[in-house]
Amino acid sequence: MSSPLLSKGQNIPLPEDVDRIDIVIGWPEPEIEVDASALLLGADRRVGSDADFVFYNQTESPDGSVRFLGTSATEEGKQARISIDLSAVPAHVHTIALAGSVGEGTFGALGKLAFHVIDAAGHSLAEYLTADADTESAFVFGEVYRRDGSWKVRAVGQGWESGLSGLATDFGVTVEDTAPAAAEPEVVVPEAPAVQAPSRGVATTRRVVRKTKPIEFRQAESDTWQPARLFSVIGVGAGEEQERRTTSALIATMQAVRPFARAICARMGAPAGAFEGYLEVQYESGDTKVIPDAVLKVSRGAKQWTGLLEVKTGNGKLRRDQLESYLDVARRKKYDAVVSLSNDIPAGPGELPVQVDRRKLTKVALRHLSWAEVSHEARMLTTHGGIDDALQAWILAEFLRFLDHPRSGAAEFVDMGRHWVTVRDAVTQGTLRAGDAKALTVADTWVSLGRHLALRLTAELGVEVKHVLARKFHSDPALRATAVAERLATDGLFDAVLRIPETAGDLTVIADVRTNKVRCRTTIAAPDEGTQARRVSWLTKQLTDAPGRVQVEAVFAERGNETCEFLDTVRTTPKSLIDGRTSPIVSFTLEQTFPMGNKRSGTAASFIASVTTATDAFYGAVMQPLREWVPAAPKQAGLDPAETAESSVAVHP
Repeated sequence: MSSPLLSKGQNIPLPEDVDRIDIVIGWPEPEIEVDASALLLGADRRVGSDADFVFYNQTESPDGSVRFLGTSATEEGKQARISIDLSAVPAHVHTIALAGSVGEGTFGALGKLAFHVIDAAGHSLAEYLTADADTESAFVFGEVYRRDGSWKVRAVGQGWESGLSGLATDFGVTVEDTAPAAAEPEVVVPEAPAVQAPSRGVATTRRVVRKTKPIEFRQAESDTWQPARLFSVIGVGAGEEQERRTTSALIATMQAVRPFARAICARMGAPAGAFEGYLEVQYESGDTKVIPDAVLKVSRGAKQWTGLLEVKTGNGKLRRDQLESYLDVARRKKYDAVVSLSNDIPAGPGELPVQVDRRKLTKVALRHLSWAEVSHEARMLTTHGGIDDALQAWILAEFLRFLDHPRSGAAEFVDMGRHWVTVRDAVTQGTLRAGDAKALTVADTWVSLGRHLALRLTAELGVEVKHVLARKFHSDPALRATAVAERLATDGLFDAVLRIPETAGDLTVIADVRTNKVRCRTTIAAPDEGTQARRVSWLTKQLTDAPGRVQVEAVFAERGNETCEFLDTVRTTPKSLIDGRTSPIVSFTLEQTFPMGNKRSGTAASFIASVTTATDAFYGAVMQPLREWVPAAPKQAGLDPAETAESSVAVHP
């Protein structure tokens, strides 16, 4: 379904039957963070109060009708999202201005910017693309506004060089830009109630993330002594018993650890607020009972969000009939969403492992989470901060300890599926054809594995790692699976590209099924100055701890002119890469080979384990120490540095 492409200043009406929309602001540079914001404006085009400014430090309007949902990686770059419940917007609000801002730099460095309006079923209602931004650090992309009792959307495209605080001030927000201090432990003092100090305005400076040291157990007399588990794995069976136990552990942890609840709820499209969960609530549906695994409630003031949760663990698979019955209940009860949670990792963000009748999504959203995403959110909080309370940090660590146990059934990604062995054997025998249905299934599983690798690195490194796919593949899963299967049948290869912020190049993972090898590689631009020997030395000095069997390929400016040696050889004989070459080196490609497991699941010798291990090892030993070449600052002509220093002292005694 294509949406109207708006030009600057153009407006269109929103469909009358649409009550909820998401505003998505997208940009192509994943290293740059754009923060979405919304301002609820009256007839005078000013906010009624500071609370009508919705952004990262104030994630909801007082009535809950407008919510900031944060940012996420996409196949084209990154996106920030704001949710609007049109039916709940107060009558005095005439316009909702949708903006974006950057903390450092300007929008001119971002290239093409996209503003999308999407309904609850995921259909795009309007789109505005612009590349006009230049020196602005804040930008109003569009407006959603009332006209004669109906809602319309307008493309605006107006920028501010004064940043988020300047934009907010112009719309009537009082801004207080002193940096907020990190939260301190609460101390209760039995004194008379203090008079509340008047508000000094909204702080646009980001809050400091605080990391709490977890509880440590130090009195064990042996490494074999294990601390008691908060969530016991004793007696956990399979199937229904496993699902109940793991669902209960998840809901209990979300209720106890509020930052974790907010992170999971944001992935579900729920607002930030007080979370409650209820297990196996029964609903009547004709002559039968419908029993979802949990009912999720999030409240903020008078606003309440409700979702039904369907959970699968282990090899359990989601069923279309179950999800559709929950969608019927949710629509009848006027709930907001149905959420599925399983070990399925869809190949792309927003994709669903099970397709349902789209007519059932007109009033209710259907979202999917994988257990891998749940565990990654928990690891992000425990490893990189965000929990102030030591007891909550311990509870979350115990939940992770439970998820990591095989009996939880919450596997991250351990199985290539039942067709893997057949497809692998067909590749080695040369009998696989790209159109084989089994090959297409395995191709989808490989792409899911690529996304799993990105999620793992995101949790471990604390930065958003992107699984890079061509844009045409992101919008067409069938075309993507066909392309992956065709390469597997023709060359016997899978490949995945991971983009990690602040690294010198992308990480490419190649699984060669015919040779039973996993190859990891990255390419880094060579210095554009100095001799050939200095360029080689610049590289080897950064790889002092890298394995000697890493292959180093030098690519020269003269086309088709490359050399390749093992790192050990380059260390001892740097000239081995450059002997007989006169044109300058333009780039280096580093590649390491690892053994590939054959099994489809379950052990350290499995295919998935070998790909994961190779990725981690290559990143840690080869990519992590690499830095891009930074040329020296230009020198002033005809001046001696010592004379310059003396002159400086003379001017400033």
